[in-house]
Amino acid sequence: MAFSATVRGRGLSHRLLSVLAEVALPVIAIALWWVLSANSTSLYFPPLSKIMAAFQRIWLFGHFDSDAVPSLENLAVGLLIATAVGVAVGMLLGLLPILSDAVLPTVEFLRAVPGVALLPAALLLLGIGPEMKISLIAYGTVWPVLLNTVDGVRGVDPVAVEVGASYRLRRPDRLFRIILPAASPQIVAGMRSALSIGITVIIFSEMVGSTDGIGFQILSAQRNFAVADMWAGIVMLGVLGYVLNIGFRGLENRLLRWHRGMRNSAGS
Repeated sequence: MAFSATVRGRGLSHRLLSVLAEVALPVIAIALWWVLSANSTSLYFPPLSKIMAAFQRIWLFGHFDSDAVPSLENLAVGLLIATAVGVAVGMLLGLLPILSDAVLPTVEFLRAVPGVALLPAALLLLGIGPEMKISLIAYGTVWPVLLNTVDGVRGVDPVAVEVGASYRLRRPDRLFRIILPAASPQIVAGMRSALSIGITVIIFSEMVGSTDGIGFQILSAQRNFAVADMWAGIVMLGVLGYVLNIGFRGLENRLLRWHRGMRNSAGS
């Protein structure tokens, strides 16, 4: 009992120190920014107090529902499509090396074309609605999920697959109970990379072809020389990116809890 309490206490202390270490640098950076910019008279670098006043006015009360929410919805739908397609196609290519070799040149060609480069064509074909943004996000984010899935499937221990076959597990059971769980750490890593790419694509698409969204508001503020509003939009983008990353880390910890438990057991 005493040993268990000591272990729990150490775990709690470790988590507390991790949280403090993660929060300390942003707090110090914000404090320095606030102090150093307090007397700024530059048109392009207003005081942080002015930026935060604009942030409160625009993003906490004014434009969150009309601009931030549509951006997040388009990002979520695009990422879901990219994840579904990337995992399905990646599993297929990972299980069929001959097919993978056949389509590899096409995959590499398409992957080399950034999603933002297709924006003019997407505007012509789909207009400025959410379909255009979702399509660009799905296209730009599918590649890390797909390629990580292929690598994850190919890296599955063949002994585990053979054991499943020897126990006469059906192919679907082997796929969903052995191969997919074993490849899930790399799939989740691909999803994390896709998240950051998706944020970049959605902001760029809103700046060029949109009438709403965070990117549209940032560009509109810049064109109207509302510099504090522009910086407030950039701060909002950073805050959302950080919150999304925290949420994804929580999802990752939940999905890969078994994997970390096995790794800790092996290490001990």
